[in-house]
Amino acid sequence: MAERRVAVVTGGAGGIGGAIMAALTASGHDTVSLDQAGDPPVDLGKESMVRAAAGSVLDRHGRCDVLVHAAAAFGRADLASVDLAAWRRVQAVNVESALLLAQAFVPGMAARGFGRIIFVVSDTVFAPPAADLLPYVTSKGALIALARTLAVGHGTDGIAVTCVAPGLTATATAQRDLPAAAFERVRERQALPRTLVPDDVAATVAFLASDAGAALTGQTLCTDGGLILR
Repeated sequence: MAERRVAVVTGGAGGIGGAIMAALTASGHDTVSLDQAGDPPVDLGKESMVRAAAGSVLDRHGRCDVLVHAAAAFGRADLASVDLAAWRRVQAVNVESALLLAQAFVPGMAARGFGRIIFVVSDTVFAPPAADLLPYVTSKGALIALARTLAVGHGTDGIAVTCVAPGLTATATAQRDLPAAAFERVRERQALPRTLVPDDVAATVAFLASDAGAALTGQTLCTDGGLILR
C-alpha cells in the first residue's frame, strides 16, 4: 500500500486554512497545521519557531510532500504612514516563513521526486483596491515571484510550485470586519456573481496538490469569481 502523503498547512486554524486542511484530509493526506493558534503554537514571524516547527514535522512524520502557505499577517498602512517594524512583521509572516519552510522541505521532496508547494496569495496583487494595503499587497506579490523562481529551480526535481489568489472570501473574520455591502459591491463586479467561500479556495488547492495538477507550475490561479481576468 502506498504511503500517505503529508501536507503541511500554515494558518490551518483560519477560515481558508481550515478549509484547505479539510480538503486535503478528505483527499487522503495526513495534514499538519502550523498556526499561532495551534498546538503547539507557531509564530510564523519568528525564524527560530519556523525552523523548529519544520524540524518537528520531519521528526514526527518523516516527510512533507505538500506545503501550503495560507497564513498571512494583514497590516494596513500607506506610504506616508508605514512603520518599518510593522512592515517587516508582515514580510516575515507572509514571505520569509514560506522561504524557510521551503528550505526545510524541498530537499526531501527532491529526493522522493515529488513535491507540491502552493502559496495562497491575493487577487489584490493585480488590482490593489486601496493605498493603505501597501505591506500586504507587496508581500503577496513577493510570494508570486518566489513561486515562479522555485518552479524554475526545482521542476527537474518533480516539484510543482503554484499560487492561488482568492478574491474577497466570506471567512468568519471577513464577515466580522466588513459590512454586507462590501461583499455585494464585489459580487457586482465579478463575472460569476456569487459570494466566495473558503471551500472555493480549498478545492483549487486540493487539485493543485494532486497528481491531476502535475502539469501546472509557476502559475497563479485566481479563485475570485472572475473579478480579475488575466
